[in-house]
Amino acid sequence: MASRNPEQPNLLFVLTDDQGAWAMGCAGNAEIRSPNLDRLAREGVRFDNFFCTSPVCSPARASILTGRIPSQHGVHDFLHWQADAGAGGLDTPVPADKVQFLAGMPTYAEMLGDAGYETCLSGKWHLGDGLQPRCGFQTWNPMPHGASEYFKAPVVENGELVVHEGAYSSDLFTDNALKFLEGQAGIDRPFCLNVHFTAPHAPWGRRQHPQDIWDDYYNNCPFDSVPGHEEPLPMGLTAWPVDAEGRRRNLAGYFAAIEGMDRNVGRLLDWLDDKDLRSNTLVVFMSDNGMNMGHHGLYGKGNATWPQNMFDTSVKVPCLISRPGYVPESIVNTHLLSQYDWLPTLLEYAGLTDRFPEGLPGRSFAPLLAGKEMGPRENIYVYDEYGPVRMIRSEEWKLVWRYPGGAHELYNVAEDPGELKNLFSRPGHRDRIRTMIRDLEGWFESYVDPKLDGSKLAITGRGQSDHASGKDAFAYRFPWLDQ
Repeated sequence: MASRNPEQPNLLFVLTDDQGAWAMGCAGNAEIRSPNLDRLAREGVRFDNFFCTSPVCSPARASILTGRIPSQHGVHDFLHWQADAGAGGLDTPVPADKVQFLAGMPTYAEMLGDAGYETCLSGKWHLGDGLQPRCGFQTWNPMPHGASEYFKAPVVENGELVVHEGAYSSDLFTDNALKFLEGQAGIDRPFCLNVHFTAPHAPWGRRQHPQDIWDDYYNNCPFDSVPGHEEPLPMGLTAWPVDAEGRRRNLAGYFAAIEGMDRNVGRLLDWLDDKDLRSNTLVVFMSDNGMNMGHHGLYGKGNATWPQNMFDTSVKVPCLISRPGYVPESIVNTHLLSQYDWLPTLLEYAGLTDRFPEGLPGRSFAPLLAGKEMGPRENIYVYDEYGPVRMIRSEEWKLVWRYPGGAHELYNVAEDPGELKNLFSRPGHRDRIRTMIRDLEGWFESYVDPKLDGSKLAITGRGQSDHASGKDAFAYRFPWLDQ
C-alpha cells in the first residue's frame, strides 16, 4: 500500500465501552491480560488523567464526535434501545432508535471526510437512528443499539440489520474494519477508521465470551487488583449491593471481555505493521466512560448510584495515543484532559485548524503528541456533567455539585485519591467551595445551550428516549410501555 503524506496521517480510533482507566496492564493492573494495549502504551503516550464528558455511554460518545459537552449537543443519558436488540429485530417501538440526535452538528469524521479522508465506523453506535450512514461516516457497519449479547450482535450491512450467529462481537467488528482497510489498497487518500467495541460492557455471563479466555485464566483469578470490600458511600448516595458470587462472575466476564477486545486491537496493529502503515497512522485508544467493578462498593458508572456519582473511577477513562517516529514513546502524561479536548486536538494534528467549529469548550493538546509543552492553559480545571450533577476538578481538589440542593461532595484528591473523605461539610473549606462553585458555574455558562441545559432537566440516570426538549424524554418509565 502506498505511503501517506505524514502531514495528513491516517487515523485508527478505537473506542471501548465501560472500561475503567484502571483496567489495563499498562495502568498497573497485573491480573488483566492486555498485551496489545500495553504495547500501545510502550509505543506512545498513556494519558493518566483523561476524563469523559459524562460518565455514561451516549453523552460521552456524542461529545467525542462533536467536541461539545452534553448541555450543547443535548444527549444527556444513555439512549433507550430496543429490548430485543440481541436478536436483531427492529419491531419493538423505541423512539430513541428513530431519532437523529446529532443532526446539523459537525463531527470530526465529517470534517476529515471533507478534507479527503475515507471514513468508516465499525461497531457500537448508540446515538439514535443507525440504519443509514450518519455523522460523516461513509462506510457504515454499526451495531446501532446500547448493548447486545456478545455472540448475537446485530450489525448494519447495506442498510439492513444482520445477525451473524456464532460470531463473537469483538471479532466481528474487527473483521468488518479489516475489510474496510483492505479496500483502501491503491486509494491515495488517508483513512479515518473508528472501531467501537461493545467490550467490556455487560453481559458478563460465562456463555458470552470465548471459552479459552474465561476457563483458562479468569475463572480462577483471585481478582486482588479490584477492591473486594464495600467502601461506605457518601451520605445521600444509594446503590444496589452485589454479593461475593456476583462479584466473581462480574469480574471474570469483565476481564475476559477486555482480553477478547485486546486480541482484536492486536489484529489491527498487525495489519498496519504488515502494510508498513504504522508510522503514518495515528492510533488512538479510549473508552467512552469509566467503570466501577467493586470500587466504592459499586458495579457501574455514573448511574450506579442515586443520585448520579462523579467518582474518578466513573469519570476517568483510558487514553493511549501512538504513532512510532512521531509521538513520543513510553511516556505517562498527567495533564488534566477531557474528551471535549479531542476534536480540536485531532483537527490541529491533521492540519485542519481552519475547520474548528465555534463555541467549543476544548483546547488542543496536539503539542503533547509532538513531545512539546502545551504552554499555559487558561483553565486549571476539568469539568464533567450528568444532568443536574456537575463536577469541577483540579489536580488537587474535586467538587461535585448537585442541583438544586445536594448532596454535594468535596475531596482533596491529591491526598485522598480513593475519595473516601467527603470534606464538604467540614470546617475550613468555605472559601475554596465558593471559588470552585463560581468557576464551575462560570465555565458552564460560557458553553451551555440554555435549551439543552442539563442542570435544569429531569435527568435521572434511567435513560433518554427523545430529544432533550421532548416531552418525557427522561421519564423514569419507558413511555412506550403505557401506549
